[in-house]
Amino acid sequence: MQIHVVRRGQSIYGIAQAYSTTVDAITTANQLDEPAQLVVGQALVIPITGSYYWVRQGDTLSGIARKLGVNYRVLAQVNRIPVNAPLQVGLRLYVPPRPRRRAEINAYVEPRGGTVTPTLTRASREAVPYLTYLAPFSFQIQRDGSLKAPPLGTLPAVAKSGNATLMMVVTNQENDQFSAELGRIVLNNPQVQNRLLNNILATADRLGFRDIHFDMEFLRPEDREAYNAFLRKARDRIHAKGYLISTALAPKTRADQPGAWYEAHDYRAHGQIVDFVVIMTYEWGYSGGPAQPVSPIGPVRQVLEYALTEMPGSKIMMGQNLYGYDWTLPYVPGGAYAKALSPQAAIALARRENEAILYDVRAQAPHFDYTDSAGKRHTVWFEDARSIQAKFNLVKELGLRGVSYWKLGLPFPQNWLLIQDNFNVVKK
Repeated sequence: MQIHVVRRGQSIYGIAQAYSTTVDAITTANQLDEPAQLVVGQALVIPITGSYYWVRQGDTLSGIARKLGVNYRVLAQVNRIPVNAPLQVGLRLYVPPRPRRRAEINAYVEPRGGTVTPTLTRASREAVPYLTYLAPFSFQIQRDGSLKAPPLGTLPAVAKSGNATLMMVVTNQENDQFSAELGRIVLNNPQVQNRLLNNILATADRLGFRDIHFDMEFLRPEDREAYNAFLRKARDRIHAKGYLISTALAPKTRADQPGAWYEAHDYRAHGQIVDFVVIMTYEWGYSGGPAQPVSPIGPVRQVLEYALTEMPGSKIMMGQNLYGYDWTLPYVPGGAYAKALSPQAAIALARRENEAILYDVRAQAPHFDYTDSAGKRHTVWFEDARSIQAKFNLVKELGLRGVSYWKLGLPFPQNWLLIQDNFNVVKK
């Protein structure tokens, strides 16, 4: 797979010729609705085996090989050129594909309004070949230890069709908000805990869930040890059934990080207790905040590098968003929320507004500005093939277990192709 960034004056026909592929192949891979109207700065995935590199001024074969992570002798051999021959500027070199490593991939799916919409069903069906886990969000804990189930529709059948493990997401949500008081009750009442675990395991048995995933957030700081103790109790019962146990963790950069979302999440204890964790490395840019990248690679790296001081990489799944936001400027605290949009919708918006897509190399994120029909300025930050590839490179560099997506439903076809290109997805 190759990533190509559209330059001014380029056409899809010319791009296809440059990569020895077809217009139809590029159109299908990127699900282009207007292939004749590419956006300057738009990232395309080119569905070829391996990739191409065009020689630039000052390039050497060994330098190119180091940059691309391949052996220079292999590069010379496949391109049928002498190892020490000078390279002509503009020469197209074929770069063979590198071995893929194993990785686990999870995706949450959040039915709303009491039903699984056709859009969510379709998105889950398209994603499931690339998933280790499919995670309907969420089974909400009740104060008596019972569970309020989400609508599931055909999601269990969809997971089975793609040989994906169903992940049972259990949350301390009330009225769709995380509740510290509900957490206090559950984590400090053994009778409620026992009833809850009985209900979780009975539900898992009945519906075919094989990973129990606790996403308990906004807990009181004083319930940190109680949460750890509850997880130990849950682990023993869950493992006795032969199931996995996992947790979701807020993105921390140190053990004593203050804040209601962080203090009760003990990275070291979770790393010791559960089979794996999902670290929610996204929402730096969020709907109620100022315009900025949703998951800038620098902060993401800081969180993951801290996590590696508390647990092995084989237990860490990096969180990744499948969406971006459109902010109306100027930002006013408590003002209008930013609108969530898919990468596909972001590109369509840039095309409609005749705006080039820019790329922040430091954040590894695409963005653009525009002025709406009412004269208001907007900033859009989203994800594309470049930003996702940068995160995949980080997963491989740090030796992490894999990637967990929040959430299915907003189309991003490039993402799934890049998973296939980078990883052998583990199926349980």
